[in-house]
Amino acid sequence: MVVEKKRSLEQRLKEGTVIVGEGYLFEMERRGYLQAGSFVPEVALEHPDVLKQIYRDYMNAGSDVILAFTYNAHREKMRIIGKEDLLEPLNRSAIRLAKEVAKEHPIEEALVAGNISNTNIFDPQDPDSIAKVRSMFAEMVKWCKEEGVDFIHAETFYYHEEALIALEEIQKQDLPAVVTFGLMGENILREGYTVEESCKILSEKGALVVGMNCFRGPDTMQPYLKRIREVVEGFIGGLPIPYRTTEEHPTFFNLPDGGCSCSLPTETTFPTSLDPLYHNRYELADWAKEAQNIGVNYIGLCCGASPAMLRAVAEAAGIKTINSKYSPDMEKHFLFGKDKTLKNHNLNYRTRA
Repeated sequence: MVVEKKRSLEQRLKEGTVIVGEGYLFEMERRGYLQAGSFVPEVALEHPDVLKQIYRDYMNAGSDVILAFTYNAHREKMRIIGKEDLLEPLNRSAIRLAKEVAKEHPIEEALVAGNISNTNIFDPQDPDSIAKVRSMFAEMVKWCKEEGVDFIHAETFYYHEEALIALEEIQKQDLPAVVTFGLMGENILREGYTVEESCKILSEKGALVVGMNCFRGPDTMQPYLKRIREVVEGFIGGLPIPYRTTEEHPTFFNLPDGGCSCSLPTETTFPTSLDPLYHNRYELADWAKEAQNIGVNYIGLCCGASPAMLRAVAEAAGIKTINSKYSPDMEKHFLFGKDKTLKNHNLNYRTRA
């Protein structure tokens, strides 16, 4: 059944789980269109066809939302690489491309979210930095409003006050706000707030969704999602990275790889040597079921996630995706299948293959 008028984010949340695919940053670097280190999404201007395909891949894998790829596309990052003149064109292009792909959904047009994020210059002891952050958010949110996004996802904050500024600037433009935190290894926000305290405050101040994204895998994010759910009455979101973080190493910034046989060019496996540390799609699907069961409403994956991983998450949440027809089915496999026409001499060899 084709839905003629797309529902808002709030309507979808009231009616069920919303799936959110992001993590474009690592995926774009993996495909060769973004530089690790600077991590600036110039692809929106340099290779718009590539960005549209990534948007499409995640939408077809189950994402209800196309998140405009403007993570790190703020004035400070563009200043560092000497391309501030590209700031506004990049932001507007990323949103326009997202809107084009959103209309391709065969059942119901996908939501398009504007995106603002941690600036990495915020310092609660420096009034000048606070003013700069507010100005950066204000201009990006204004462009989002002018381009007609459905809501803004403000993400990966490790300072409570920076997240609060983001919410205030979103509300000035009368847009729904999703605000999520990246919780670092000390397990508290940088000013000393617990993540659940901050989420409760932001929810009470009007954020439609609050929660966590990035930095942590399912195992080290889930305990905090439970705490958030206990104190927040509204909708909550969880978008972990797909890496095997542990209590000893709760974020992907310092994950060790004991099996590495080479000398890494960086001190840690982050960001370009994390490959052996992935969760598989079935572990991610198990997390999605658990998250849904505790009342997480806005579910997705962040940096490192592939469309196939997101599809497994969506299906675990009970959603048939556009590309579910390509989900694994081993029925016809020559070694592991069960089709009656398969050859027994191959099937019996499966454990020795």
